[in-house]
Amino acid sequence: MPDLAKPHLRPFDPRFSCGPTKKHPGWSPEKLGTALVGRSHRTPAAKQRMVEAYERTAELLECPADYRVAMVPGSDTGAMEAAMWSLLGPRGVDVFAWDAFGGRWAKDAVEQLKLDDLRTFVTSGGETPDFTEARPDRDLVFTWNATAAGARIPDTDWIADDREGLTIVDATSAAFAMKLDWNKIDVLTYSWQKSLGGEAQHGMIVLGPRALDRLASHRPTWPVPRILQLHNADGTGVLEEIFEGKTLNTPSMLCFEDYLLALKWAAKEGGLPALTARVDRNFQALSDWVGKTAWIDFLCADEQRRSPVSVTLKFAEPDIAALDQEAQWALTRRMCALLERENAALDVNPHPSAPAGLRIWCGPTMEADDIAALGPWLDWAYASAKAEL
Repeated sequence: MPDLAKPHLRPFDPRFSCGPTKKHPGWSPEKLGTALVGRSHRTPAAKQRMVEAYERTAELLECPADYRVAMVPGSDTGAMEAAMWSLLGPRGVDVFAWDAFGGRWAKDAVEQLKLDDLRTFVTSGGETPDFTEARPDRDLVFTWNATAAGARIPDTDWIADDREGLTIVDATSAAFAMKLDWNKIDVLTYSWQKSLGGEAQHGMIVLGPRALDRLASHRPTWPVPRILQLHNADGTGVLEEIFEGKTLNTPSMLCFEDYLLALKWAAKEGGLPALTARVDRNFQALSDWVGKTAWIDFLCADEQRRSPVSVTLKFAEPDIAALDQEAQWALTRRMCALLERENAALDVNPHPSAPAGLRIWCGPTMEADDIAALGPWLDWAYASAKAEL
């Protein structure tokens, strides 16, 4: 391999993973010293911590006053499946999916819930489905931002204001990073490990009044595992206790403290406008490099649908783009190994379900200076790996 010159300036923090993501600036484990470790999650003090997290969440996400927030087990997967298992059934369902995570909800609807009146609209490779197919009399299940495909919904115009069905939205990599249109959201789910750099395994669910009405009036015909139940034990009515600090299984109070720390940091930064502004700066820094680099390009060609958070890139140089995916993935793996060896960039490989290339997290806990410093290292790694392979 030729001895190519390495850039002089390294990113201060080389962690560019799309999940779990980098902690917010100023984070340290010492700040978790007030966590209620070794205490029961059923104590008033623990419940108070949880309710504080829910209240801060609602404020930071700018939720309407009549929306309710709770934690559920199983990360965003648990939150989405709790919503689907508890709410779907009374109406026909449209599922829109364009990456591995949205594909899970389509698979759940087809293979697990076995919905009779179901339509699925599925694409991949940085493309999004035809959202105009959505009908206002049907429940809609979709991902706001597809983390694995680097593509997001272009707008919410395709969701009717006077819809009869519910919208169930997986926003795990959109919450706290993008402006959300609450007029078009009945259920929103996400996990702590994305935009706020929290820990894994805890999911969050936000339920609007239309979803709460559905819970109060609808009893699913299929069995609902205890860990997914949003109804009371007899299967009827809303399980109000989950909004008041009761949990479906034992949570980690250390992780709750970490989430609270991130929420407080975000509020101190200036709330949601400040977080989305950080995303804009980060994405601009990466876009500036992509714009002047011939060997790489965005996987999603449509700027309006391109994710500014989980930015997914493909190889664009003709001789590399002409290779099969196995050969391109070999190049990706070698680049990642070189970057990790130099401690210049960690975890910049795409999701295993996506095409070969790179994936860079530009969420609000990242720093634009680090992303700007990353570009020359990616150039070096590409040239080095290509010459070697």
